[in-house]
Amino acid sequence: MTGPLAVTAPAANAPRTAVDAGTAAASLATAPPVDLRPGLSDGLPGGVRAAIADVATAPGAWCPALSPAGDRIAYVTDRSGTPRLEVAPLDGSAPPAVVSTPGQEVVSVAWSPDGAELAYLVSPGGSIRAELHAVRPDGGAPRLLAGGDPRATVFAGGWTAPGRYACSIADGTSPDADVVLVDVDGGELRTLARGGFLSVTAVSADERTLLARRGPRGHRHVVLVDVATGAQRRVLPLGAPGGVASEDGRFGPDGRSVYLRASLPGPPFADRAGLVVVPLDADGAPGAGRVLLSRPDADLDGYAVRPDGTVLAVWTVDGVTELALHDGATGALLREVALPEPVLPGWSLAADGATLVAELTGPKAPRALWRVPLAGRGRPAPVPLGLRRPDPAPLVEPVRCTYAGADGLPLAGWLYRPPDVHGPARTVVSFHGGPEGQERPAWSPVAQSLVAAGLTVFAPDVRGSGGYGRAFVSADDGPAREASFADVPATVAALVTAGVAEPGRIGAHGWSYGGYLTLVALTRWPGLFAAGATLAGMSDLRTFFAGTEPWMAAASVTEYGDPVADGELLARLSPMTALDRVTAPVLLAHGDRDTNVPVGESVQAHGSLTARGAVAELLLLPGEGHTIVGHPHVVELSERVAAWFDTWL
Repeated sequence: MTGPLAVTAPAANAPRTAVDAGTAAASLATAPPVDLRPGLSDGLPGGVRAAIADVATAPGAWCPALSPAGDRIAYVTDRSGTPRLEVAPLDGSAPPAVVSTPGQEVVSVAWSPDGAELAYLVSPGGSIRAELHAVRPDGGAPRLLAGGDPRATVFAGGWTAPGRYACSIADGTSPDADVVLVDVDGGELRTLARGGFLSVTAVSADERTLLARRGPRGHRHVVLVDVATGAQRRVLPLGAPGGVASEDGRFGPDGRSVYLRASLPGPPFADRAGLVVVPLDADGAPGAGRVLLSRPDADLDGYAVRPDGTVLAVWTVDGVTELALHDGATGALLREVALPEPVLPGWSLAADGATLVAELTGPKAPRALWRVPLAGRGRPAPVPLGLRRPDPAPLVEPVRCTYAGADGLPLAGWLYRPPDVHGPARTVVSFHGGPEGQERPAWSPVAQSLVAAGLTVFAPDVRGSGGYGRAFVSADDGPAREASFADVPATVAALVTAGVAEPGRIGAHGWSYGGYLTLVALTRWPGLFAAGATLAGMSDLRTFFAGTEPWMAAASVTEYGDPVADGELLARLSPMTALDRVTAPVLLAHGDRDTNVPVGESVQAHGSLTARGAVAELLLLPGEGHTIVGHPHVVELSERVAAWFDTWL
């Protein structure tokens, strides 16, 4: 028996309708068959296409990096149609300047401690593989520092001193990544640590020790590495609070402690992510950790220790960001900081700790930069970057709904409804990627494009999603994945019985893992969805392991299973082995440069479906990787997905 689909925000007084899985299943079974003849629609109306284009090309700004002086900001923006690097004065006294070169797809940026250089990552040709470049903030010719080998991947780290940048590099031939210190001026690379996949999170001031995250998905932990000997040891032992999973290790301001964002099991922590402080003795050995920050209703997404010793904490509560200042000794809440938008994906703190530049987004607001004062009574204000905002008229605010899985496990999701839709309607269930991702009330071009086409959208957090504690996120690992699939029909049952979705006119959509879950649903419950659309989804976990990056394959073993020892399980979990059961039309889309989920995953599924006479289309987007970023391709993809469901639903 599933539980009620209840609106929890913002319309808390909305009617709550009980959901019965059996009743919903019966409704689906008796629904009229969907006509699969092509040509049901002559295409989207011009007004809908214009609204989708406006949404799909709305520019954003993200990954802010404040200059040491606090007067300028470097950031990534796609105002040109492709993510590029810009620098602008914080007060808007001069127009932004582009400092990356044409054609570079910029991923992230960090400002050097002396303000003389910007280190930034570039995704060559849309690939998940990244290169490290440097450029002066006032312009000039960028310099390639690391990652020139087409097989190599650079993972962002941070500046250790002027002219010195630490990062991790995977050479593409093994699952390992080494920690490397880059001489930005001379170009030399010095390996600081190796042995496993090491993602550097901090380097001590004397460069004699470093902190790095290692381990597979769901079991990552922070190790303290002695650079001279290469010896690694856990900062938190397995039995300690946060010892099973920890990340984001940083040295304290005095260098005599380590701060860790870690999962805290059991009461009173409710398995949530909090902040642990670990003292270091005179020899640099870690002592017993102390939980400084924890909340049973929230996960700690990020933190910073300010110069005055207080801790800035970024909490996620039911998908919404809460920003707070805490006492650095006791963890007591000192003050909450109001934000103008509900989601804060990134931020940069001024050197004096008085100001935060926040990357903020909401359902009607693409990512933008805001200046948030942390001292005094000032209010957040947008950083004037001259970015076009989308027309708000066709955009909708989603509401958070709660319901239950077939086994009673609480589930939640975000419901987007066209303003003129009341009662059961054509509905697309949209599954996020990860699977550790989380649906949040952030800018979603896909959801808003589908709404513009008159479709209701429900974006659920099925088990395995982040934001609900470690037990929830690991509830689909390995052999448990098969049982976790039951959240899909439970979600549909909740929507049907609550009068949101119309039986026989429900579609499934997803990106990455969500695309995989869409294919799984189409094979396991052929009558559940009338149409499906996947973007960059796995079709066969065995070929995914064989074709993805070596470090990605190694990290995914705990998530899906070992490709050698668990071959039978992977086959059973792969929709490719059951595509003959698909009866709904399927759109498969993929960037042709994707090396995370290789493009062959969609190509082979399309070939198998069409060979069986199924209705299937393949959309390959040239030059795009795992995430589609070029505006022309975002428009094309959004229109095709909206038209696909408009036709078949």
